[in-house]
Amino acid sequence: MEKKLLNLLTTLCFISLPFVFKGPKMRENLVIFFSKGVISTLIDAYVVGKKRVEYPVRPFPKIFTTNIIYDTLFFPILSVIWVKISYNDNFWKILLKSLIFSVPMSVGQWYMEKNTRLFKWKKWTPFHTFGFVNLTLFIIRGFVGLLKILDKLKSRQRVSE
Repeated sequence: MEKKLLNLLTTLCFISLPFVFKGPKMRENLVIFFSKGVISTLIDAYVVGKKRVEYPVRPFPKIFTTNIIYDTLFFPILSVIWVKISYNDNFWKILLKSLIFSVPMSVGQWYMEKNTRLFKWKKWTPFHTFGFVNLTLFIIRGFVGLLKILDKLKSRQRVSE
């Protein structure tokens, strides 16, 4: 069953890619996607290395100790979507929209941990998931804010030339 769930998740991620990257902000979307992949992979590798979480069923188990589908496809796609829906929002709206992503993810992971062998929590709880999902979403949002500032500076520089 777990392999079928991973195959379904992988398929859904690949199907969603053209829709996620559709639009005028391709550069920002790619930065978000790849940055979130790197951040998720680093955090997940640390957490797995500290034996807080284990992935009994995962792709390429002889090569990776983490689940690369979560780290390099699923979480990055969700981050691109989150930034798209919160792009012009103020802090409070961004915070609220982060809850729309982190609460269901925390509850979903709790349910999956109890009912599948996709991951096993050892020193982990839904609150850890909630915290780390929000942390990485806000790190990515900070990158986007920095890109917006750099784009404004670049356009001002072009105007003054």
